[in-house]
Amino acid sequence: MTTNAEAAITRSSRTNFYYAFTLLPRQKREAIETVYAFCRVTDDLVDEEPEEHRKLERLRRWREEFDRAISGTSDHAILNHLAATAKRFHIPVRHFHDLISGVEQDLRKSRYETFAELKQYCYHVASTVGLICSEIFGYSNERAKEYAVNLGIALQLTNILRDVASDARRNRIYLPREDLERFGVSELEILSSQRTDQVNALLKFECGRAREYFQKADQSFPHEDRALFFPARIMESIYRQILDRIEESHYDVFSRKFSIARPRQLWIALRIWFNHRILDRS
Repeated sequence: MTTNAEAAITRSSRTNFYYAFTLLPRQKREAIETVYAFCRVTDDLVDEEPEEHRKLERLRRWREEFDRAISGTSDHAILNHLAATAKRFHIPVRHFHDLISGVEQDLRKSRYETFAELKQYCYHVASTVGLICSEIFGYSNERAKEYAVNLGIALQLTNILRDVASDARRNRIYLPREDLERFGVSELEILSSQRTDQVNALLKFECGRAREYFQKADQSFPHEDRALFFPARIMESIYRQILDRIEESHYDVFSRKFSIARPRQLWIALRIWFNHRILDRS
C-alpha cells in the first residue's frame, strides 16, 4: 500500500505517465505509484544539488540506502515500500540498480560518441522502468520483457528529440557524435539551435530510428497479455503522437516543446483501456 506522499508525487506530476496508470487495479496502481515516487526522488537528488561531486555522492548513499531497504534495515519510508513492492511482485533488484546507474551516467556524460552508447543509456533510464512495470502488470509470455526493452528505448529516443533545445541550453547533446558527423552537423549548430538542411536531415534520421524501436516493440508485443499491458500501450500511443508532431513540424525542435494535452491523453487512455480490457482487442 502506498503512502499519501507517494500518491501525491504521482498526482502532482501529471506527466505523460499519469493517465496510463490511473485505470489499473488498486494494488497494481499503488505499486506503480511507489516505483514512480522512487524514480522522482532519485532524479530530485541530483537536480537539487548544484555541485557534480556531491550529486554523485548523494546517489551513492541513495543506492546504499536502497540496499538496506532490500535487506530490511532502512528507515526510509519510500524505499521500504519499494522493497516490499519488489518482493510482492518478484521484481529483480538489478533493475533498480540499473536505473540508478543510468542517472549516474547522466551526471558523468554530456556527449555520446555512438548509438551503442546512447542505447545503453536509454536502457538504463527507460527500459528498466518498463521491465519493472512488466512484473507489476503480470504476463504469461516472456516476450513481454523484450517489448518493455524496445518500448523504453523508443520512448527515451522520443524524449531526446523533444528536448534537444532544452538539453543544449544545459550544454548536453544526446544525439550521437557519429550521427552528427555523418550528416555534417557541428555541435555548435545544435547548441545554438540552428535549423539548417543538415540539421533537419539529422533529426529526420533520429525520428526514423525512434520509429524503428516502436516497430520492434510492436513486433514483440505479447498479444495474449494485452489486457494486462494496456498502460504500456497508452504510453506508446502518446509518445507516437509526440513523434508525429515533431515530424509534422519539419523537425522544429528548437522553437517549441511538443506535448499532448491532458484531455487528449485521457481520451487515449480510455480508448485503449476499453479496447484492451473490455473488447479484448489490440
